[in-house]
Amino acid sequence: MQDQLSALLAKAAAELPAIKNRPDFESTKARYVGPNGELTALMKQMGAVPKEQRPAAGKLINEAKGQLQVHLDAALARIGDAEIAAQLGPAVDPTLASPDFGPGTQHPLTLVREEMCRILRKVGFTVADGPEVETEYYCFDALNTPSDHPARDAKDTFYFPTTARFGNVSKKVAEERYLLRTHTSSVQIRTMLKGEPPIRIVSPGRVYRRDTTDATHSANFHQLECLYVDKNVTVRDLKALLDYIFASLLGKETKTRFRPHYFGYTEPSFEVDLTASHLPKVKKPWIEIGGCGMVDPTVFEAVGYDPAVWSGYAFGMGLERLAMLLYGIDDIRYFYQNDLRFLKQFA
Repeated sequence: MQDQLSALLAKAAAELPAIKNRPDFESTKARYVGPNGELTALMKQMGAVPKEQRPAAGKLINEAKGQLQVHLDAALARIGDAEIAAQLGPAVDPTLASPDFGPGTQHPLTLVREEMCRILRKVGFTVADGPEVETEYYCFDALNTPSDHPARDAKDTFYFPTTARFGNVSKKVAEERYLLRTHTSSVQIRTMLKGEPPIRIVSPGRVYRRDTTDATHSANFHQLECLYVDKNVTVRDLKALLDYIFASLLGKETKTRFRPHYFGYTEPSFEVDLTASHLPKVKKPWIEIGGCGMVDPTVFEAVGYDPAVWSGYAFGMGLERLAMLLYGIDDIRYFYQNDLRFLKQFA
């Protein structure tokens, strides 16, 4: 039996290194250790070996089985490496020029956000940021939004489960809920609570609302809001700033107008329209672009400001809306599809 085992191992050692693919390996493996394999046949002969010789014969078979397994494992590892190498293809030459078509470009929403911040920095505004996960106090209560306001309904706002905890977002009231912010006005509250006026900030960022996605709506989008607090601030100052912003962004011929509206955190409040006939793909003489107003005294009282001393204005608008007007884009979903054919147009 020892001669038979030695011959089997010699045959395997010569045959297995030449196998190049997995099907041939499995076929060869079956010929050695399968139900009808050569080693299996020798193992079945143990029943005919005299009782006193079985320990020695069993030892020889186990040693041969181990050595055969080493040859099988080596062949399988080599075949596996070859398969991976075939998938990877030829080695990369790092000295060759890059196959890319050129440097990357900024997203159109980033371009508009940075341009708006640049315009506002020129007149003294600084950029402020805040968390996208907020609490009801910062997002609603401090902004004079009552508990029965439609905006606070679960149909309009994304609330977290009551068991949710965020170590980096503190609650003002223990019982209030966490939510995804519906506007960046919460940044205004956080900024006012940190210090005294005068304050002049712009707060761009992502916000979330339960909207059905279509050509002009998305459940997540981007807003840019501004807050100015000082002594003797008037509606005239607000109108002058908006005229300056849109003339700088969309052209000197752009005009703005106010329409009375209601917002809980400003009084008086206005919708802002701008002339749009000179903009691409816009066929209306006027188009709505955002909301604004003078900060409500109740909001000042919530952050510890004396409304008899301080006044201010706030306004906000959607960055997607601005980008669509500026670039003539007619579907908001293009911004989120990561289609290079679309993004490369804004190089």
